[in-house]
Amino acid sequence: EEEIEHVVQSMRNKCISQGRVTEEFERKLSEFLEVENVIAVNNGSSAILIALMAVGVKPGDEVIVPNRTWIATAHAVHLLGAKVVLVDVEKDRPVIDTSLIEEKITLKTKVIIPVHMNGRSCNMRAINTIAKKHKLFVIEDAAQAIASKNSDGYLGVQSDIGCFSLSVAKTISTGQGGFAVTNNSELATKIRAIRTHGVENVKDPKEWITPGFNFRFNDILASIGIEQLKRLPERIDYLREIYFLYKDGLSDSMFDLIPSDLDVGEVPVYSEFLVENRSFWMEKLKFNKIETRPFYPDISSANYFPQEKGVYQNSKIFSNHGLYFPSGPTQSLEDVSYCVNIIKSRFV
Repeated sequence: EEEIEHVVQSMRNKCISQGRVTEEFERKLSEFLEVENVIAVNNGSSAILIALMAVGVKPGDEVIVPNRTWIATAHAVHLLGAKVVLVDVEKDRPVIDTSLIEEKITLKTKVIIPVHMNGRSCNMRAINTIAKKHKLFVIEDAAQAIASKNSDGYLGVQSDIGCFSLSVAKTISTGQGGFAVTNNSELATKIRAIRTHGVENVKDPKEWITPGFNFRFNDILASIGIEQLKRLPERIDYLREIYFLYKDGLSDSMFDLIPSDLDVGEVPVYSEFLVENRSFWMEKLKFNKIETRPFYPDISSANYFPQEKGVYQNSKIFSNHGLYFPSGPTQSLEDVSYCVNIIKSRFV
């Protein structure tokens, strides 16, 4: 009801597109994440694309991407004509293995994109050290990591640019939407310009600063976002409760929970498991009215990326055996308890 009321108010203000409410939402995100610049855009995929444009990625450049991520990360690189260079993930966590990054760096490398999958922190200290050594940009894909932390603070604000998503399957959502963050004022100016066809001030464009497009946010979505942001602390607590219900309840089952470090501040949006013979168990669970989803394929399975074919042993573990259980910030605890009880009573 609060969101509906806020949306109606924005419509009555007769500023449907990017206006004062969007600015207010950006300011509130900036205060929450303790970052200087927040630029709201139409979705998280656009945030990554704009970030790459802002640091000057062009055809012929190379960008390092983990082999486990939603494919939007790699598509943003590919659509700019750059080469996607894949790196395997850690054995126990589906985040980039920093020990493998330097062997993939060449004279053409421009950016490293660590992806904080399901709120799990990549080793940002090591990545930033490597980037500084080789004079590379770091763009964090924090699409699934809003409010997640490591020992140095919030994820997404520990690099040149961080990119977030506000789509329906996130901790807070505006339906569609996203934003980029940076403490670099020069990059912030570029991102704002790229968001609106190359001008920072669309009302009074005095010059075309850079190539851009229409990636703008709007006050309707911002109205929803402001109200969603108020619920973020309770959503974090709720997701932690779901995680521990599964962790404690299924500790002796054939389903192995992929760990998150909740003590340091990671926030798992989804409850993820590894299981042998995944298709068999998906059918068993479906028969018992439990819907599950397999992990999406590795990026290396997309044959339209022109690159050398590598061996990504750890990635294969997750792509072949990974399974999403019913979870998320609006999943009822009754549903989660049902899943745990069915598995414990019938399959353990």
